[in-house]
Amino acid sequence: MSYEFFIGLRYLRAKRKRGFISVITLISIIGITVGVMALIIVLSVMGGFEKDLREKIMGVNAHLVVMELGPGMEEHEAVAAEIAEVDGVTGVTAYIYGQAMLSTSGGVLGVVVRGVDTETIGNVTVLPERIVEGGLEGLNVGFRNETGALPGIIIGRELAKTLDARIGDEINVISPQGTRTAAGNMPRMATFTLAGIFEMGMYEYDSSMAFISVENAQNFFKLGEVVTGLEVKVEDIYKADEIGASIASRLNGPFFIRTWKEMNRNLFSALKLEKIAMFIILALIVVVAALNIVSTLIMVVMEKGKDIAILKSMGATSGSIMKIFMIDGVIIGFIGTALGTIFGVAVAANLDELVSLIEGLFNFKLLPPSVYFIDKLPSDVEPSVVVLIALMSLGISFIATLYPSWQASRLQPVEGLRYE
Repeated sequence: MSYEFFIGLRYLRAKRKRGFISVITLISIIGITVGVMALIIVLSVMGGFEKDLREKIMGVNAHLVVMELGPGMEEHEAVAAEIAEVDGVTGVTAYIYGQAMLSTSGGVLGVVVRGVDTETIGNVTVLPERIVEGGLEGLNVGFRNETGALPGIIIGRELAKTLDARIGDEINVISPQGTRTAAGNMPRMATFTLAGIFEMGMYEYDSSMAFISVENAQNFFKLGEVVTGLEVKVEDIYKADEIGASIASRLNGPFFIRTWKEMNRNLFSALKLEKIAMFIILALIVVVAALNIVSTLIMVVMEKGKDIAILKSMGATSGSIMKIFMIDGVIIGFIGTALGTIFGVAVAANLDELVSLIEGLFNFKLLPPSVYFIDKLPSDVEPSVVVLIALMSLGISFIATLYPSWQASRLQPVEGLRYE
């Protein structure tokens, strides 16, 4: 151990040789600990929120959407076969998008009606996995069948609660695109039976989406053999742009492609901006704690003026004196950063359990799903973010030591011993 490190460690201890860290040093360490811990927890929550939201959005929607210029896509089966051969594509399914009103004895509500292919929808979305009651089999019943059964429809759990609908109940679907008659434009209406209820965990989807088969959607919306487009799932979502370009070059026709980034650009850009803003704001806590390091070292320099003079008289260089006080500040920063990292990671990794415990104790819901996009507080501890925060904290702590250490190194022996 060098004498600079030994002396620097001694200077961090309080007077009267009690062996405890001084109060002002303790305050500096606590400040850095709180700052680092807050940064890790908040950024982990925001990262978890973004990840959870992305998974739920892409659980219902595909990574890529391929549409044809015009009223719709006619030769969709041939186009789907072409897309399936592109490297990186793991699933393709046809879909129809429309808007309608659902009517039951429990109420009336406007929803988004999507026609899906029951055989391939599971290759692209997580809809089959999120059905909590019933199943996709009921969607295969057509309007005209030998048994006289009604075609099936699947709706979200929140929507089922609003309409007071249960499996097997009849639901009237009313399209605003009506049929022209001699009496005027009459709304188109068809009766479905509730074949399933899904729960995505995202209130917007659970309360405003309904699924029927592609064939029934074509009949109901009078589309003939046309579909709205094709949904495509890719192996790596971050290569969606490259795969989309490959699909466009392969099709070489009047098609346009939209990726999940383009369809949700505003949402994810806002989340990224908020994450950067929160990082800057919470980093100020570490900066304030670093100011405590400055004040601590300045007070130590003032108190140890005689010691500095004696050390210089014995041959210590200005660089050695500067190193002694820089070691003090770095030790404070290291201890605070280490404690903040440990506590921050521990809290962020077990945040869901802590929130559930608080909700149980105080009997309230922290994140009502009717207000927020999510029904729980997610957390995603990214090692790279934790390392970045730790390095930033150590860097700020190091910078905070420079001025007091430089001032100590400039002290002349005669000035330190003048009044002794």
